Amino acid sequence: MNRKPYVYITRKLPEQIVNKIKSFANVGMWEWEDKPVPRSVLLEESRKADALFTMLSDPIDEEIYTDAKKLKVVANLAVGYDNIDINGATRRGIAVCHTPDILTETTADLAFSLIMMVARRLGEAIEYVKKGKWTSWSPLLLAGADVHHKTLGIVGMGKIGEAVARRASGFQMNVLYNNRHRKLEAEKQLAVEYRPFEALIEESDFVLCLTPLTEETRNLFTYDVFKKMKKTAYFINVGRGRVVVEKDLIRALQEGEIAGAGLDVFENEPIGADHPLLKFPNVVALPHIGSASMETRLAMMDRSVENIKRVLDGKRPISIVNPEIYE
Repeated sequence: MNRKPYVYITRKLPEQIVNKIKSFANVGMWEWEDKPVPRSVLLEESRKADALFTMLSDPIDEEIYTDAKKLKVVANLAVGYDNIDINGATRRGIAVCHTPDILTETTADLAFSLIMMVARRLGEAIEYVKKGKWTSWSPLLLAGADVHHKTLGIVGMGKIGEAVARRASGFQMNVLYNNRHRKLEAEKQLAVEYRPFEALIEESDFVLCLTPLTEETRNLFTYDVFKKMKKTAYFINVGRGRVVVEKDLIRALQEGEIAGAGLDVFENEPIGADHPLLKFPNVVALPHIGSASMETRLAMMDRSVENIKRVLDGKRPISIVNPEIYE
């Protein structure tokens, strides 16, 4: 009789998703919904697991691989996978899977929402009403900046960037982009223009960061970069927190080098209520919710389940980071 595989899930997931996994595997799960699985528990469970269903907060590294003799697949509930040692997995023939494409439109919605929030000072306006400060109307009360007909600069023109550009066209924005490779088809279809990084920074009214975290992008946004932005420009980050030198962003805001910032990601997450960036009224800070719609998160979970099942069945998964293990 064949042994039923064991799948360990590092965060509490909806019952409907867990039941799908139970249809083909035994399941273990960290039950504390809002707390990452402790390292000691992850190490212990990895030793038994044929598959790990992981989150960006879970470091999957050499220490994990050393004792995870049965491990065949790590399925990350994200597009990104900078929490996973890909080379270590590849050396051992472990498939690393992720959830690209599914969250493109939802994340683009969030990115454009941040543009609107910082420009029109919506965070400040909400607090203004809640604190009972709204006692009369005045001509410049919480007057922000227009979004329509402004210049949006997108750093990292992947599918999410292209989706944001489509939204920007409805606001008649001029869209610039910087990317490791030119996107000629996007230029043609979306009427976006390529710019070298420095030129994009200098020309844009909104600088939107959508880059993954790589050695090339780590600490990309420094004080010198913020200083080159227009003083009326806004910085938006929906990519990765560590592409920004956070102390430099704080300095730029303190010195008025930029008009404000909208942030869904941070250098170290989660941040506390005493974080320096939260002291600025012109900063909108969100708890890394770029893809957080019910429809999208459930679709991401379904993709992860399917990736795990395919690998355990000896098949190639739908979305794999290290396809060379099959070559």
